[in-house]
This record gives sequence, C-alpha cells and structure tokens, in this order.
Amino acid sequence: MRPLRDYERLVTPLIDAATLAARVAELGAEISAAYRGSDLFVVGVLKGVFPFFADLVRHIDLPCQCDFLGLSSYGSRTQTSGVVRFTSDLSHPINDREVLIVEDIVDTGLTMSYLLNNFQTRGPRSVKICTLLHKPANQVVAVPLDYVGFVIENHFVVGYGLDYMERFRNLAYIGYFSGALPVLESCP
Repeated sequence: MRPLRDYERLVTPLIDAATLAARVAELGAEISAAYRGSDLFVVGVLKGVFPFFADLVRHIDLPCQCDFLGLSSYGSRTQTSGVVRFTSDLSHPINDREVLIVEDIVDTGLTMSYLLNNFQTRGPRSVKICTLLHKPANQVVAVPLDYVGFVIENHFVVGYGLDYMERFRNLAYIGYFSGALPVLESCP
C-alpha cells in the first residue's frame, strides 16, 4: 500500500477503489441487460462524473453514443443554492433516443428534477438516471433513480471525481472530511 499524500490525510475513506470498481462493473452489466437491442445515448453530467462515466461506459456491453453537459447548483459552496443552470449543453439531439443520464451524486434531487424536466421537452423515447451515489437524507425533490451505486449517509464526500473547491477529484476512492472542512485557497 502506498503512503498517503499530505492532502489525503484530511479525508476519511468511505468507499475504497476496489469496491467502487466492482460496483461500477455490476452497474454496467445491469445497464447492458436492460438496454440490449436499444440505441443507447449516455449523458454524463460534468464535472464530477468523469471518472465514474469513463469506467461505467467501458462496462456497458453495447454500442452507445456518449455526450456531456454541465450543470451547476453549488458553485464553490458545499450546499446547493437551489438554482440550477447549464454551464454547457449537449452537442447532439436526444429526440427519439433511449437516454441514460449518468450523475456522480444525487443529493437534494433539485438538479436531476430540473434536468429531467428539460430533457422531456426534447422528445426522448425514454430517460433514466444512473447515479454513483445517493444521499437521501438531503432529498428535497423525489426523482426516479433507476441505477444506484451506493446509498450514503449525510457526509460531504470527495474523491473519484467529487470535489471540494475543485480539489480532491483525483482520489481513487470516495471519502469525507471527519472534522471541519479544511480551509483552502480558492481556485482562480
């Protein structure tokens, strides 16, 4: 086992890399079985989803088209503002497509509710959600989660794409700060 990097000492591990890899493979198999024979369009919600998305699509045993969009409701804060905005949109239309939204974490449900409502106006054949993490303790709006990697307690989590002030995304595991959130210089 490699020694901890200095910044990792701030993080208490919650889900290790091996457990993440095994569950992502299971999700890929479930999705492959459910969409067999379909023309699947997989949409990743940036930024935090990128490691999960890359690992997941490698486990989807189907031809699929991938695209990304950016949504923001947090900014540099640790709690959602409740106001969701697009930071970037899809580069391909989704009308008459089987769409799978891939998200890193569903917390309040506000972002996914907003996105589902927006996507319904675009005429897809179906829209389903796959989330790596679900944190039901903070749920404000119920959204249908079709594929869930892990249900977690009410921790502010980082790693495997999830960030705190644009940092900690590069951890191979998911963890949380057991004490107060560290004071970091904000990113430009």
